[in-house]
Amino acid sequence: MTETPLLIGIDIGGTDLKATLTDPSGQIFIEISTPTLDIIGRDNSQVWKASVKRLIDELERKASGPIAAIGISTPGTVDHAHSHVLSNGTKMLGIEGHVWNDYLDRPVFVINDAHAALYAESRIGSAVGYREVVMLTLGTGVGGAILLDDKIYQGQVGRAGHLGHMSVNDDTLLDIVKTPGSLEDAIGESSVKLRSHGKYQTTKALVQGYQDHEPFASWVWLQSIRALSRGLISLINILSPELILLGGGITRAGEALMTPLESFMELYEWRPKGHITPVHLAKMGNSAGSLGAALFAWDKTKGR
Repeated sequence: MTETPLLIGIDIGGTDLKATLTDPSGQIFIEISTPTLDIIGRDNSQVWKASVKRLIDELERKASGPIAAIGISTPGTVDHAHSHVLSNGTKMLGIEGHVWNDYLDRPVFVINDAHAALYAESRIGSAVGYREVVMLTLGTGVGGAILLDDKIYQGQVGRAGHLGHMSVNDDTLLDIVKTPGSLEDAIGESSVKLRSHGKYQTTKALVQGYQDHEPFASWVWLQSIRALSRGLISLINILSPELILLGGGITRAGEALMTPLESFMELYEWRPKGHITPVHLAKMGNSAGSLGAALFAWDKTKGR
């Protein structure tokens, strides 16, 4: 009897490092995590790099057999050989140019975190059976990924899919990559305080105000969703995908997000001959990054 291959996926986040032991079907056997301990403005990478190695070693010790593939999900743009991060701005200092194969002394495949999330959804989640998919991850910022002909599209210098940096309102400030009025600033968690003039500190509090019919909260929240709808219709008109997926912590708003979004999409979306592009919620949750990294590494190992 052939043993089921065992895979390890690591998700490098600004707050936590998550490690998952899984198999090609996406069954989770073990999940462990540890604080990243990234220090903004200081290169603390030797600490969290060592933590990544310890997590992998721990899963190997607990695994019932040899590890067939290891993948790492990370913020930033990734080279086409999937060995390292090309660019990641001002966060996670020390991650750019760090070749994980050399550091871990074994084959490792690196993938952008939002790309990993879509990869997981396309293999075992809400996008199974679809070949043309756009995904946005709505969280602290807004990430994204594009699936074309069942493959993650990276574009030049690995930049494709950074959908949060599309401009939806050029009357506001430049974002971290110099985009005026970005989608990320319109709906991301990091801008809630600014958008609400200091009244709300979190999206959860803002949504609660909306659900309580507080007029100012309703105005801020609906303006945010309106901006999201403008971004989505632009993506639909450019790419005409089969499906749009929404993931990330902000989607926990559920109907408070989806019901007004449907209304704005009905108002703005071009629907030739009545065709409606479905917008669904992702279902892999917090495990999407690590699972996607593991499944991606397995497919790369198999030459796919």
